[in-house]
Amino acid sequence: MKVEKRSIEFVPHAERYGRPRRLFTVWFSSNLQVTALMIGTLGIAAGLSLVWTLFGLLLGSLIGTVFMAAHSAQGPHLGVPQMIQSRAQFGVFGAAIPLLVMVTAAVLFMAASGVLMRDTLKALLPVTDDQAILIIGLGTFLIGVVGYELIHRMGAWMTLLSSLVFGTALVLILMRPSSLGALGAGTGGFSMPVFNLVIAQAASWTLGYGPYVADYSRYLPADVRTRDTFWTTYFGCALGSLGMMALGALLAVVVPSALNLDPGNAIAQLFGPWAKAALIVVVLGVIQYNVLCLYSAYMSCTTIFSGFAKLQRVRPGTKTLVMAVLSILACLVAVRTQYHFDTFFADILIGQLYLLIPWSAINLVDYYLVRRGEYHIDDLYDAQGRYGRWNRKTMIVYAVSVLGTVPFMQFSFFEGYGARLIGADITWMAGLLLAGLLYYVCHLPRVSTPSTSAFTARQRRRVIG
Repeated sequence: MKVEKRSIEFVPHAERYGRPRRLFTVWFSSNLQVTALMIGTLGIAAGLSLVWTLFGLLLGSLIGTVFMAAHSAQGPHLGVPQMIQSRAQFGVFGAAIPLLVMVTAAVLFMAASGVLMRDTLKALLPVTDDQAILIIGLGTFLIGVVGYELIHRMGAWMTLLSSLVFGTALVLILMRPSSLGALGAGTGGFSMPVFNLVIAQAASWTLGYGPYVADYSRYLPADVRTRDTFWTTYFGCALGSLGMMALGALLAVVVPSALNLDPGNAIAQLFGPWAKAALIVVVLGVIQYNVLCLYSAYMSCTTIFSGFAKLQRVRPGTKTLVMAVLSILACLVAVRTQYHFDTFFADILIGQLYLLIPWSAINLVDYYLVRRGEYHIDDLYDAQGRYGRWNRKTMIVYAVSVLGTVPFMQFSFFEGYGARLIGADITWMAGLLLAGLLYYVCHLPRVSTPSTSAFTARQRRRVIG
């Protein structure tokens, strides 16, 4: 299999291939892994009942995935990475602001996954804590360098393997003698703050894919129907994430001791003599998820620098170097935070949601309501073009939207006045509505419909690089 040649540039129509159904497997399998399972345990650990935890996970997953899938539908139409398209809203230079947020979130999630897999890998190999984290990072790096096609093929295989392992785990949990008693006892109760936190965490998980989901649909032919791209992405992500989160909640109720283990070993212990085989699949699943984070963090990094350096493509050597730096950075963060990980993980889930929700609202309102999918691809790479260097109005909208939600924010170290008063975390709703409405009001009157399609004849003939 050849190493991917394309990076941040427009994918020529002659090189487009594939069908939307491959999006289902890549998003289903990337969510069917134990990082998502960990989210399902958080509500139970906080004292919420299983029924209310499952309901909160359902709401969060269904709502968050709508926005994620709407971003995915942009890929075949535009043929560029997700964050390149953000230049139309923020300007060629101004897009660096949400891009930095995206890179930070991706690196932190890679670090979180490394910590989660540390003890799982130690159960397979005689390595130290730090060495286990480094091995996860190395595996992520090697697959990421190969790129797009390997990621999709791995998604197809992991859909099969992960479904087998976690489907069997579900059956084994329900077959335990203690399961009926634990489920019938109805442990836990209802708490509005915890319930809203579960919704926010589940929504955060799927919304977190928004800044890079189109990276994995941009090679599809431009004539692919938008609804096909949307629904294959939606069902893949929603079913995978909700299934794993629900499994995590069920595991925490039936096997409370699992909360004291890393999620990989908690699942593997269910398999008895087949535990090591299950562990291998668990590790591969997390590495696959990490590859998505690394690949798109690399895209975002190069998008930042290419805007200032006027680059339209990246050399393979540069790609390898950037991915290596990002992988090392994630490993260093993981090593430094691994022994106070629980608080770290909860905070990054919520923190990246607070920052990415306004970006998501701005991007979607611009694409579907303001410009209606009409973009000039060449100008996305030209700071002197129609989108300019900095779009100050958009940056002000973004800043006001983030600052406007501070009173509703909840972290382990901070709780806003609004959050205390209401007793619930509604930051994600406030950010979505505030950013979307402000952007629409500020930009709609000044946007005129281009006289030609985003895909002009010249752009269709153009092959970048």
